[in-house]
Amino acid sequence: MDNKTTSRDGTSLAYSVTGRGPTVILVSGAMSTGGTMAPLAERLADQCTAVVYDRRGRGGSGDTAPYAVDREVEDLAALIDAVGGEAALFGVSSGGALVLRAAAAGLPMGRAAVYEVPYADHLADGAAREAAYKERLGRALGEGRRGDAVELFLRLTGLAEEMIERARQSPMWAGMEAVAPSLAHDDTVMGDGLLPRDRLAAIGVPVLAVAGGASPEWMRAAAREIADTVPRGAYRVLEGQTHMVEPDVLGPVLAEFLAG
Repeated sequence: MDNKTTSRDGTSLAYSVTGRGPTVILVSGAMSTGGTMAPLAERLADQCTAVVYDRRGRGGSGDTAPYAVDREVEDLAALIDAVGGEAALFGVSSGGALVLRAAAAGLPMGRAAVYEVPYADHLADGAAREAAYKERLGRALGEGRRGDAVELFLRLTGLAEEMIERARQSPMWAGMEAVAPSLAHDDTVMGDGLLPRDRLAAIGVPVLAVAGGASPEWMRAAAREIADTVPRGAYRVLEGQTHMVEPDVLGPVLAEFLAG
């Protein structure tokens, strides 16, 4: 990351800027850093000024205790101020939940877009699943079992056991364990795992909720629900895409929305 700014509580935030045009801050989800969003930033660079950053507790950014979702909203406010005073926001997965929280808080943004925020209202056991994950994750992190915390998250995403075991043996596992404590941050952002209807209903800016056509139906249902609940919401499906959306497919849709 080329640049630094400081959040309200003194936390240092690392970020990079590329491209030209309307400014959009890209917010990553769980188990990721700003670098995860770099391919999308590059895809947007011809039409947008794309900002990627390391959320607190990851990469080159600090992590001042105690954690609260409001501190991450303040992080976004500091970034918006650092890049000109107004920006659109885009978030993927739990990063999308953070974007919606920031939009409801009234941060200076013209538009917001999210991809597959995993609100579990349309899963029969959604609330129970989230409660069990929260309890097990807290115990694993509290006991310093970072690898077990990563496994819990990967199971929550539906990754098969053989794939988890393969990941454990891969060179990338050490990096996953390094950011494992930030899983607690994303869990807090997601709350009880259900759609925060009252908060979404208070959002005043246009919001685009996007999902992949090859993702599970409950992911698309959650995106539709976001679009239906936000006063100025819109819904879009990207055919053939999964939760690991391709920047070349998402980029044009996002650029078109940001252009207004």
